[in-house]
Amino acid sequence: MRLALVLITGLWFAAPRLSGDDWPRWRGPAMNGISQEKGWTTDWPKEGPQLLWRANVRTGFSAVAVAQGRLFTLGNSNETEMVWCLDAATGRPLWRHTYACPSDPEYHEGGPGATPTVDGGRVYTLGKRGHLFCLEAAPGKVVWQMNVTNDLGAMKPRWGFAGSPLVEGDLLIVNAGAAGTALDKLTGRPVWTSGTNAPGYATPVPFTADGERCAALFTAKALVGVRVSDGKELWRHPWATKWDINAADPILVGQRLFISSFDRGGALLDVSARPPKVVWENQAMANNFNSCVFVDGFLYGVYGHTDHPYRDLRCLNAATGEVKWKYEGLGLGSLMAADGKLIVLSDKGELVVAEATPASFQPLARAQVLGGKCWTVPVLANGRIYCRNAAGSLICLDVRGSAR
Repeated sequence: MRLALVLITGLWFAAPRLSGDDWPRWRGPAMNGISQEKGWTTDWPKEGPQLLWRANVRTGFSAVAVAQGRLFTLGNSNETEMVWCLDAATGRPLWRHTYACPSDPEYHEGGPGATPTVDGGRVYTLGKRGHLFCLEAAPGKVVWQMNVTNDLGAMKPRWGFAGSPLVEGDLLIVNAGAAGTALDKLTGRPVWTSGTNAPGYATPVPFTADGERCAALFTAKALVGVRVSDGKELWRHPWATKWDINAADPILVGQRLFISSFDRGGALLDVSARPPKVVWENQAMANNFNSCVFVDGFLYGVYGHTDHPYRDLRCLNAATGEVKWKYEGLGLGSLMAADGKLIVLSDKGELVVAEATPASFQPLARAQVLGGKCWTVPVLANGRIYCRNAAGSLICLDVRGSAR
């Protein structure tokens, strides 16, 4: 059902109040892949930043969440999915929660893809087969749990659930069902659901429209805007892809949303229109599974269109879709941004820091820090960069400046 979206008077992310430079959820406090952290250094020796610790969190592609000195992520070993809590400074395991779940490898190593979300004293996780947990962040005790496929009838997408849980006020929103599901974050009680059709693989993205909190969700075949309070569908923009793979998060660009998929290319949508109006659509950006970052009017992301043999990092003018530069050699890597810089991890484990500028790709520092398949986005938190590969090797690198 299509419902008109009333005139948007404001559109922005809402970031929770946090101390220090924590990274408590997928794509950070503002869910845009950008950290406000300053003072970290790119003055590395040739071998890279100092390795503080290394841990094995088992197979998977879950990124890390860092909050109040703890690091959270997911992995799978011997058909057992696990939620890890480590000391963020030392890598020492603090607790681990496990449950039976297949790793489901298909064209990749398998394992979970969603990232834990920390809110207050609790951590929320969504597993590959729909296991949803609310755990006490300090002791790891289960507060409540459910399986969205068994308990709500939500269909599992082909490669498993991958969107991370989103906390919005008293609600926990997950990309499960035709256009999302919301639960009471304290009890796990379902507040609204949207049917049982398979979702996409992206995380719900929050925004405000006409004073109301809303969320943009990538379904299997469309981008949908819903009202957070009751799940009411506000608009829908068709976006069909091969194998229903809509994996990269929508990116907020002022009062517009940028979307991109691996075989479709990208588009900028004006979501104040009824239905959303296409500002531009082209093949200049095609995100496989990792999202772009939007910095000072430009989109930076990894291009991986299936119809082209090459993969590269690109910069686009967000207003026009024009390509400003391309840089090959990093494969299907991933990136975040901080202090006007891009932090990129190649798909073979090379860590590169470069200025976020449309002029050209200008590396400031680079080093081979990890091996294996590296599809998981690096995370900068409190002067440390965390990198992970598919096999579960997780490293912590010291990039604290001279003031440490």
